[in-house]
Amino acid sequence: MTINFELILTAGFALTGVFWLANRWVFKHRDGPIEFMASLAAVLGIVLILRTFIFEPFQIPSKSMVPTLRVGDFILVSKSAYGLRLPVIRSKIFDLGSPERGDVVVFFPPHEERYFIKRLVGLPGDEVRVVAGVVYINGEKMPQAALDDTPDDDRSVIMREQLKGTSHQIQKRLSPTRLSLNFTAVVPEGHYFMMGDNRDNSSDSRVWGPVPADRIVGKAFARWLFWDEFLSIPNFSRAGWIE
Repeated sequence: MTINFELILTAGFALTGVFWLANRWVFKHRDGPIEFMASLAAVLGIVLILRTFIFEPFQIPSKSMVPTLRVGDFILVSKSAYGLRLPVIRSKIFDLGSPERGDVVVFFPPHEERYFIKRLVGLPGDEVRVVAGVVYINGEKMPQAALDDTPDDDRSVIMREQLKGTSHQIQKRLSPTRLSLNFTAVVPEGHYFMMGDNRDNSSDSRVWGPVPADRIVGKAFARWLFWDEFLSIPNFSRAGWIE
C-alpha cells in the first residue's frame, strides 16, 4: 500500500490548526498538551508550503530511468515549474509554465495513485513512434549515438539521444523487447507521453497511455544524495543536475 504523505501532512496541519485556534481564543493555555499540539501548526504549515509549492524530495525506487537515475538516488523536484497546485485535490491555482519535451517529470499515471518518474517524450498532438528502439516524433527520427559507458549486462548499450533540442543518455537492449520493437501513438490534447530512459525495462505510456496534465506533480532537476542500501553509508558521489 502506498502511503499518501501529502494527505497525512495536510490533515495534520488542519488538526493542529484547530488546536492553535482553540488555544488562542478558548483555552489560552501556556503549557500542556493543547499548547504543544498548537505549537506544531506552524512547523507543519511551513513543511506543507515548502512541499506543496517549492521543492519535494523523492527517492528513486526502480531501474526504469537508468542511466540517468539509479535506485538509491535522492532527487529534488520543483513543484512550481509547471504552476502552483493545492495539496491533495491538486487543482491549479496559478500557471507558471508548461512541461517541455525532454523534461524528467514526476506524475501520477492514469491507472493508479502512486508517484512515477519518466522523461517527457511527446507533447499534445505529437505522433510518437518507437521502431527497433529508435524514437520518431511526427515522423522525424531522434538521433542516437553509442557511448563508451558499460551497462550492467552485455545485452544492453548506453546511448546519447537527441530529443528535439535536448540531449540525454538512455539504455536499451541490443535486441529490442516488445516495448521498443514497433509502437505508435498520437498524444491527445491535454496529455503528455512519458518514457523511461531504460527503454526496454520501463512501464510507461507505451503500456498505460499518455498522462493527463492535471496529474503532473513537478519537474525533477537535481540529484543530491545516493543511498542504495540501509546499512551502506549515504554519499554525494552522484550529486548534480539532471539532464
